[in-house]
Amino acid sequence: MPDSTAEATAAPKGPPPYDLAVLGAGPAGLAGAVTAAEQGLSVALLDSAPQPGGQFYRHPPAATRAARPQALHHDWSTFADLRDRLAASGATRLFGHHVWTVTREAEDHWTVHALTGGEDGAGDAEQLPVVVRSRALLLATGSYERHLPFPGWTLPGVVGAGGAQAMLKSGLALPGRRVVVAGSGPLLLAVAASLTAAGAEVPELIEASGYLGYARHPAVLAAQPHKLAEAALHGTSLLRHKVRLRTRHAVTEAHGTDRLEAVTVSRLDRDWRPVPGTGRRIACDALAVGHGLVPQLDLATALGCATRRTTDGTHTLRLSPLQETSLRGLWAAGEASGIGGAQSALMEGELAALAITARLTGRRPAPTSRLRALRRRRDRANAFADVMAAAHAPGPGWTGWLSDDTDVCRCEEVPAGRIREAVTEYGARDARTVKLLTRAGMGWCQGRMCGWTTTCLTSSPPPPSPAPHPHRPHHPPALPASPDRRLLATPVPLGALAALPEDPDSSASPPHPTEGQPS
Repeated sequence: MPDSTAEATAAPKGPPPYDLAVLGAGPAGLAGAVTAAEQGLSVALLDSAPQPGGQFYRHPPAATRAARPQALHHDWSTFADLRDRLAASGATRLFGHHVWTVTREAEDHWTVHALTGGEDGAGDAEQLPVVVRSRALLLATGSYERHLPFPGWTLPGVVGAGGAQAMLKSGLALPGRRVVVAGSGPLLLAVAASLTAAGAEVPELIEASGYLGYARHPAVLAAQPHKLAEAALHGTSLLRHKVRLRTRHAVTEAHGTDRLEAVTVSRLDRDWRPVPGTGRRIACDALAVGHGLVPQLDLATALGCATRRTTDGTHTLRLSPLQETSLRGLWAAGEASGIGGAQSALMEGELAALAITARLTGRRPAPTSRLRALRRRRDRANAFADVMAAAHAPGPGWTGWLSDDTDVCRCEEVPAGRIREAVTEYGARDARTVKLLTRAGMGWCQGRMCGWTTTCLTSSPPPPSPAPHPHRPHHPPALPASPDRRLLATPVPLGALAALPEDPDSSASPPHPTEGQPS
């Protein structure tokens, strides 16, 4: 705790803060929370899910009585070890908590605002506000899927590639019996292998890019032998199930009346433009499609953390060698610093926790050799992540898949033609202006589904016109240097906001380790 009288006076009243609040219970958050707690810090771990694991270690709830939840994971022992260490660590576990904003009250004093579900007297779900205070903060908020729309993508039976895997891992359910897997990125291999192992027929795996980009970096590949082994494992599974791999192809249209019945697959040129005359139909009852992952940075960017653009056009946080953001006292680990996979997230979570312990306690928390080893392994993993992002980066021509009546924003039902009209007819030069003119990105998902597409359509050169406007230049605007900043990271009922007390110190707070047992 602060030693000076001035710092103590500036600190919020109420229960003493935790040493560390960790937001996210995936690989990075679990590693960070367990390491910090074992170093002697008081830790609160928050996650919106009812159990730990995040997206990577997603598994069925206990009520399903799944006999072998580890069957769909190739690294289950790592998760089981972290889960057991977390239970024994004394960390306060706050699952089912949806964090909607974070504020900084004073130096080394953070306030996390969350909503948690409860049951009122009528038996209906009620969202209750919760406040958690801490001296340091670790963001391990993960990522979400990047979706590139195409005609028919709103049909029932079309799901995200990660969504299909989540259905299987947590609900032991398949999206269909004959499933085409399409998009771009290494996640597709894992998804196709999981679906075939669970009994689905996967006639083809459609990869929009290729794998030659990896071959141009042999030293990076040699430093990640487990990645090569993992790819070989998935490839062997796909060969055994006779799944045909097609690179430089994409699903450019989905067909069906009440649900998906078939997809059209087209060959792409080097810029991802569909090659005319190459389309062919594949009968299927489900499509699992995804084009990589986008780091979830809402909480960090709302606080003003500095970001950087990656080679595939997404944004990640700028971090110090020990995982600290541009704001002192705020660290990040996992996919918030780049899409690198579970092993990278585990290393970053541990490294951040050791750095936080050193900052808060003033003592060296681990041998220097351990810190150096973690940093070396993390740097090698990040180098591989950069190669992976470049290999699967969407080409600029993919917007050619979109007809004007293709919905881009599903929440507000905004088609591509209306966005193009905002650019060509009303002079919109950035995605924010397009949002104000069309409502694209104003729905429930707050642009997570359509934000990337809106930005690409806004940044694409307008179509040629026989009579261009004399005062409107026809050049594409630059991509934004930083992601949008939103005050609220998740939707919050107005009633919950109105129920917040004027004095924040009187807000409901979870039990502190010094006041009660971990939840």
